[in-house]
Amino acid sequence: MTGVRACGWGELDDRAARRVIVGGRPVALVRLGNRVHAIDDTCSHAEVSLAEGEVDAEECTLECWKHGSLFDLETGEALTLPALKPVAVHSVVVNGDDVLVELVPELGQ
Repeated sequence: MTGVRACGWGELDDRAARRVIVGGRPVALVRLGNRVHAIDDTCSHAEVSLAEGEVDAEECTLECWKHGSLFDLETGEALTLPALKPVAVHSVVVNGDDVLVELVPELGQ
């Protein structure tokens, strides 16, 4: 995988989301234990930052703070209303202290 450095491992709190910009695109990074998930950081319903929402480590979801839509961190699927459309999921590799993200094309393009 050829990814772009998004942040350092030490910058990510466990069970929390962090907004980063990768290649000009907002991405929400979520650390769950020794794993990091990366999804587009814009709610598909309200167009607000998902990184400001609540992480559910057991369900592997991120909740939009504005209206409560849940997004699956592994698939990007919108699990609850009012969001209907998924968000993109990106590949992540941790190399030492570097968290590398490989972006996928934006959904719908």
